[in-house]
Amino acid sequence: MNWVRQRLDVIAPFAIAIGLFLITAAVIPGYGNLTSIRSLLLLSSLLGIASAGQTLTIIMGGIDLSVPAVIGLACVAFAVAYGEGVSPWVIGPIVIVAGIVVGAVNGLISRSLRVNSLIVTLATATIIYGAIWAQTKGDNRGSVPDGLTDFVSVIGWTGPIPLPGSVILWGALVLVFVILERRSVLGRWSYASGANPGAAELARIPSLVLWTVVFAISGGLSAVAGILLAGFSSAANPQVGDAYLFTTLSAVVIGGTPIIGGRGSYARTIAGCFIITELTMLLIGLGLDEAAQQVSLGILIIVLVAIYGRETHVRMQI
Repeated sequence: MNWVRQRLDVIAPFAIAIGLFLITAAVIPGYGNLTSIRSLLLLSSLLGIASAGQTLTIIMGGIDLSVPAVIGLACVAFAVAYGEGVSPWVIGPIVIVAGIVVGAVNGLISRSLRVNSLIVTLATATIIYGAIWAQTKGDNRGSVPDGLTDFVSVIGWTGPIPLPGSVILWGALVLVFVILERRSVLGRWSYASGANPGAAELARIPSLVLWTVVFAISGGLSAVAGILLAGFSSAANPQVGDAYLFTTLSAVVIGGTPIIGGRGSYARTIAGCFIITELTMLLIGLGLDEAAQQVSLGILIIVLVAIYGRETHVRMQI
């Protein structure tokens, strides 16, 4: 029982996700069938990939508001370039590298100039959206390869595995992030920086390198999510990532990672992704509009933040 009490903040989000699934299955006929489960996994994987870098950024003590803009940039760049005849094996890596560069610049500027990352990444997002408009003039016609569409299709298979490729990719990413957070120097530095930035600097943690690398990871994964969403929507849509500003932050917070940093984990964000996806599917199944969905998600965040916020922050315990 003592172990359960100590890990309640980790267990609670997964318990909520399971309970919400059971409630939705009872309320919406057919929700528990194989197709619905595959849809849940697919949508959660897209959100989970976009939320991975955001999680590590927040643990470190920052925040990345450029996620939706990088997603939109990747979606448009990939679809337009492929529509013009560029090989997906060429444009895909280029787009991901571009996302990494954007993220690295965000981290470099935030830390070197000591400017709040919220302001820097918001400015970056504005620049990206402006650049997309200036380059395309609103004409975002493009196409995506059939292989990418299958990769993010509810009925897609990955070899003999009856799951779409994005779900398998998410599973691999989860494993990488668990190892990165708990077993790597970068992970330890991120927790130390988020818990007490001053002490981290006194411990000679290279904060400039840390922030540059972590934001680069966030930018790269946002670009990956943008490419997958290009396949999911089969179009070059610069606004495809707009919803992911709210949902990525919500997944992190609902999962139990505090916005002030220093603790939490990507495992918790996984639970948050399932909760958000399940709640959205439940509200849609009940016939509620988008406004009602946003209100419900907002209420859920307030409740969970009130619960998690009762724990004393790490820096106050040192």
